Amino acid sequence: MSLRRMMLAAGLCAAAASAQAATQVLVISGLGGEPQYDERFQQWSEKVAKASVAAAGGEQNVVRLSGEAAKREAIEQRMGAIAKALGPGDQFVLVLIGHGSFDGNEYRLNIPGPDITGAELLALLDRIPDTVPQLIVNTTSTSGAVSDRWSKANRVVVTATRTGGERNATRFAGFWADALASEAADRDKDGAVTAKEAYDFAVRGVEDAFKSDAAIVSEHAKITGADPARFVVARLGAAALFASDAELMALRKQQTGIEQKLAQLKPLKTQLPQDEYYNRIEPVLVELAHLGAKVDARLAALGAAPGGSNAKP
Repeated sequence: MSLRRMMLAAGLCAAAASAQAATQVLVISGLGGEPQYDERFQQWSEKVAKASVAAAGGEQNVVRLSGEAAKREAIEQRMGAIAKALGPGDQFVLVLIGHGSFDGNEYRLNIPGPDITGAELLALLDRIPDTVPQLIVNTTSTSGAVSDRWSKANRVVVTATRTGGERNATRFAGFWADALASEAADRDKDGAVTAKEAYDFAVRGVEDAFKSDAAIVSEHAKITGADPARFVVARLGAAALFASDAELMALRKQQTGIEQKLAQLKPLKTQLPQDEYYNRIEPVLVELAHLGAKVDARLAALGAAPGGSNAKP
């Protein structure tokens, strides 16, 4: 193969790797019971939802149900719609914020109207295709009661408490929300905060908070499931701009369209003569390269470092 063809092949691989699958994010915050908790849960859920937009691929992929809007019917309807919308290559992230209870047998999330049980939530989660990776972040009190019950292949479960016996209002959600907007949480400085990085940041935050208050630690977080680092829960710096700048969003949409063209052409590699295949692929790669240059120029104009067009999916 000629050097030119080798470069085109490398470009094809890079373009395929940059294609972004959809991540559906659902943030649910229940009743606080007291004004201080109502306000706290509202703020935390808003912060998590806002910080999730860039990683999810746009506002259309992030839904927040809070307070009176977080009724059983709304949760069931939204979970059902998400289960139908998810496909191969997609991911699902559920974040629960609020008060939980555990009677020794069943966990409940406190919401307007009848509380929704852990068994009911699990049934909704199990409607999601097994091929779709799931990240469940339950930040409520007594959340440890569902840690093992909700465990499943291709599902990572984060709980703010280790058991159902840790009943005090938790601090974990606040630090999880902080992690999604913090450069300090991004330990490898790649512009992406993974679930593992957010978890580690939140755990440190909780420990430091109790230490600062000279109080006995009443919550111990737990994480189960394989490879939580595969979930990107937030993007920082240049990567986050793609969700807030209209021009960048338009360019990214064009890039996605071209990447889809490449995906359609890729199977032809084994069906066409080599030269014909690369003659078809070359103009598409050139178009993608031109768009990449426009993205870098826009990032530079916004004061961000170039190279955002190659941000990790």
